[in-house]
Amino acid sequence: MNQAVEAFLNDVWTEVTSIYAREHQMVDRTKKHSPLQAGIRDFLRVAWRRSNAYGEQGNIHIDIDEPFSWSDSSYTIEAGPYIAELTDELLSQEFFPALYELVDNLFRSDDFGPYFFDYQFQVVFEFEGEHSELRLCRRLLHEQKLAGLQKSLEDFIQTKVLSDPPVLPKAEDMFFFAYHLMNPDLMKQQEEVIEPLIRRLSDKLQQNQQRKREWIGHYTSAFDKWAQEHFLPQYFVRPDDYGFDWKLKEESIRHVVDAEEMDFFLYIALQIGFTKPDTRQKYLELAGQLGSMQALQYLKVGSGKFRSTYRGERVEGSNNDVTQTIEIRILAEEEKAYGEALDYIINLLQESFPKGYQLKLKTVQKHFLPLHNLAKSKLHQFFANALSYPALFPKLAEYADLVMEEFAWYRDVVPGEKSVMPGTYAVFGLGLYSESYFPLVCRYMELVDTEHQMVQDSYAQAFIDAHGVKTEHMPILTSILLGGNEEARPVKNITIDRPELAEALIQVLKNKKNHECELVLCRIFGSADKLARAVRQAHPPLKEGLEQLSSLLKIR
Repeated sequence: MNQAVEAFLNDVWTEVTSIYAREHQMVDRTKKHSPLQAGIRDFLRVAWRRSNAYGEQGNIHIDIDEPFSWSDSSYTIEAGPYIAELTDELLSQEFFPALYELVDNLFRSDDFGPYFFDYQFQVVFEFEGEHSELRLCRRLLHEQKLAGLQKSLEDFIQTKVLSDPPVLPKAEDMFFFAYHLMNPDLMKQQEEVIEPLIRRLSDKLQQNQQRKREWIGHYTSAFDKWAQEHFLPQYFVRPDDYGFDWKLKEESIRHVVDAEEMDFFLYIALQIGFTKPDTRQKYLELAGQLGSMQALQYLKVGSGKFRSTYRGERVEGSNNDVTQTIEIRILAEEEKAYGEALDYIINLLQESFPKGYQLKLKTVQKHFLPLHNLAKSKLHQFFANALSYPALFPKLAEYADLVMEEFAWYRDVVPGEKSVMPGTYAVFGLGLYSESYFPLVCRYMELVDTEHQMVQDSYAQAFIDAHGVKTEHMPILTSILLGGNEEARPVKNITIDRPELAEALIQVLKNKKNHECELVLCRIFGSADKLARAVRQAHPPLKEGLEQLSSLLKIR
């Protein structure tokens, strides 16, 4: 071996083994290993870069995780004077084969234990020349580990996925399972293979919404990774900022589109769209650039499950279930027109149109509900307009009962603090305008995701402005307060200034849990200290009622 090559290799391998020794100690401290994880380390990149940071010889950069283009987390050491003697020929024919052999021997050994290396490993070498960069890459495969992982995956599918409830996989195993679905060494990336497993596990998690959301997040990320790292780079140039601005490659360097892979790409685009509609939109547009008529059809009229257009006496409508959009044009500003529009939307929802849709509206009327923190979207405007017709209240309640769903969201705003659960605008309006729909408001408050939705925090004030504070309203008012976010501010216009109001509140709270009593009383009085001050300032018989309320708080 050339002496310069030998010196270079010695420096590199000394640093690599030193890094691995430290990493091995951390892996050893991990007591539990998922049966779906063959190992941890699957990547090594050795690169030489020109730099004056450590001297004229440049620097050797070592990465043990595949780096992002915008990051620099390399282990760095100074190179020796041997660098000047290295040529592309020496590096290609002597250095890289020798490095590969060292890595391969270590990879197949048990020096760092059975879980240190994954079943596959990528070795990358880069050398920055004066006018061009040399890049060499090889993949290692541990057939025995792969066979073991394939068996573990099959056992997992049979015993944890396809088995009957209540058997469920562990939370950490769901992560690995999602990414294995996208691994061609382990599964075929075909809708008919992947979809039944996705749906089966989703159905089994129906009673545990937190776990289900985690599962959806895992497989959505795995789908997205397959699209960005496998499918799209064959045909497009990746944007530097990892955004959506993929540029179509010249035809001479672009792969011929594989029809089966295109079908699977369209499938995952639709699946990603349930939680990332903007990503779905862009992926379908990119598929359209590659000549997919199906993608263009999805963007234009949807999946074909629903009749895409509607023409009535007073309303025109259209819909697209793929982009989750409904368009309504009111031809006559009257009660019957809004009733007809509601019928159109309800019929779509009864046929399983996505509840978290976006509405595009053309109308003259422009009403909004008296809640300052609700987004003034077209969807809000439509329901506020419809609520101006009391005869439509039963139909609006029918709509709300149909569309309300925990952890679901309308798409009328950019996801954020103004995002709301489907049915919000109809329910809020009905609760303000008619006591007949108080039970509907209570059902809404029991369903709403108080951890992630905040707009309901202002509903108590609007409710009191509409109805006042009455003894008979204390159950629904308490429900509204309990439906608020834990960090919601006190309600300014609630005053418990009569004994009968205090007694009504006591009766509602006496069977509530301590944290619920605390939430309600703090939103009414501001804090435990302010309630205590109100007790001191009150006169009998109100004083006794406030004392009982104060006793419901375990904190002082």
